[in-house]
Formats: sequence, C-alpha cells, structure tokens
Amino acid sequence: MKTFRHTTPILSLLLLAACAGGTPRPESLTPMPPRSAEATVPREGVEYAVYRSDGSPARLADVLSNLDTVDVLLFGEEHDDVVGHRLQLEVFRRVLADVGGRGPMAGPGAPGRTGAERPDGRELRDVRLSLEMFERDVQVVLDEYLADLITEDHFLASARPWDNYERDYRPMVELAKHVSVPIVAANAPRRYVNRASRLGRASLETLSEEARAWLPPLPYPGASDPYRAEWDALMGDAAMHMSGDPLDGQTLWDASMGQSIAQALAADGPYPPLVLHLAGGFHVENGTGIPETIEHYRPGTSVRSVAVRAVSEPSVFDEEMDGAGDYVILTLDPGGE
Repeated sequence: MKTFRHTTPILSLLLLAACAGGTPRPESLTPMPPRSAEATVPREGVEYAVYRSDGSPARLADVLSNLDTVDVLLFGEEHDDVVGHRLQLEVFRRVLADVGGRGPMAGPGAPGRTGAERPDGRELRDVRLSLEMFERDVQVVLDEYLADLITEDHFLASARPWDNYERDYRPMVELAKHVSVPIVAANAPRRYVNRASRLGRASLETLSEEARAWLPPLPYPGASDPYRAEWDALMGDAAMHMSGDPLDGQTLWDASMGQSIAQALAADGPYPPLVLHLAGGFHVENGTGIPETIEHYRPGTSVRSVAVRAVSEPSVFDEEMDGAGDYVILTLDPGGE
C-alpha cells in the first residue's frame, strides 16, 4: 500500500468540507507575460529528480518522449508544491513546442503553428490543457476569457479560481490564452460534490436536468477495490467522524475529470489531440481514480501518468513510491520535510 504526504488527507478533508463554500472576489491583477524570468525554470538534478515507475533514474526528456503514442499526459500534483507548479509550466511549454508547434519555444512563427509538420517530420498534435482547478459550470466563462471577450477581473470574479491561482495556475492559463490553446474546466461543481459526499451518489438523481448537465452521466463509476483500499488507508480514523460517504464525492471528482478528458479527445480538430491534465496526486497515483475513469469512458486510451511529490531530498527515491506513476518526479520541498 502506497503512503501519501501528510498534507494530502488534510487537504482532502478540507476540500470536501468546503465544497459548498464560495471564494471571495480576487483583487485586480496586473497582466504579466506568459512566462516569467528564465530563473523560474526549476533545475533538473537540483530542484527536482525524475524516476521511472520502478525507481530507476530518468530525465524529464524521457517523460516527454514518444508522445505520439500517448493520448493523455496526466500529472498528479501536490497543490502546495511551488517547484512542481513551475515544472508543470515548463512541461506545458515544451509540449506546446515539441508536439504542438506553438508557443515561444516553437521557433519561427511563434506563437502560431510553424507548419503542418514538426521539424522532425512528424504530424502536429492539438494540445489541450485540462484542469481540476476549474469546474464545469464555469467553462463558458473560461472560454470567454480565452477568446478575449471579457476582462481578467470579470473572469476571476466569475470562475471561482483557487486561492493559489495567481502564483501557480495563472501562468499556464495565460500561456494557453497567448497561443490559442483550449482549456478544459474538468471538475464537477463543488456544490454537487458536497451533496454526494453528505447524502450519497443517489442524491444527485434528484437534481434538475440543468444541474445534471454539469455532471458525468448518472450513475457514475464507483470506486474500484484497490481505490477504496487506498482511500481507507488515507482517511484512517478520520472517516469515523465524517457524515455520509465522502468517497462518493471523491469518485464524482474522478468521473467528472475522466469524462471531461474523454470529451476533449473526441473534440474536432485538424490534428490528433493530446490532453495535458493536472489534478491532485490521489486522483492519479497507482493507476486508480482518473486513469480508471478514462478507461471507463474511452476504453483503450493511452495514458502516461506522472506522480509529482515534494520531498526534502529529491535524489533519494523511497520504495513506497514504486508504481505511483509511469514516472515519478520528486521536487525539492523548501520546508525540508
């Protein structure tokens, strides 16, 4: 049984408890370029280290290699991992350039496409960014902002961004906007996750047709036996003090994101799609959660999963992380945990 950083269960409990809460209107932000200074790119071998599933050393280039055979690049993050978020931005930039022919790293003609083929002669891909951090009912708001139809202030006031949006997710959103790449608001609305957690999954059947449109088809997939075992180990005694069945809320998150990814892969486009999806590590690790729901909604989808953990010594691979993802990236935790 894999273990998880101590912040993970605490965060899960807080998120489930706060699902019905609102987010204060953020202050106006000063526009910034899609990428900040070069120094913000984390240093491989210093601020992070890459491993294969079995713990053998790898490189970030290995994670991003042979993506022509991959439909979904799935990153399981720790939401408070500053180095991990900087690395995600760099991964997004490289994927845009290497397989999408877009962005500041794509060479002549950036930020648009450089041609129907990449420099190596292979076909371009339609890169799509999918995020746990936005809920399905704000997709229209997100689309309006990406199309420059509304101001950033109105976008932030209506889209319910996470508290760490400006520091950790805004750079990726702004880069996607800059190069006209779609972003998928992949998660179920928190109010319905809260309802499923308190009253069980069957309670969603009583929602209006309009409300159910923001959810995956009901009934959505339940937890597999391995996933339930991971959940029970994660929650421990805390589960005895929680009303309802919070796992029904957790699996609603998974199903919503899995179906959103499947829909993004089915969307029309001139080139084969590649979805980069960001979510919390518990939704991704060990092949359970989102990977299972992607297979449910789109059997045979090729998923490459990456588990990102913050640790005090990225150069040391703990055996408990074996199999957490196709690749495991250990980032430097400034707190020295």
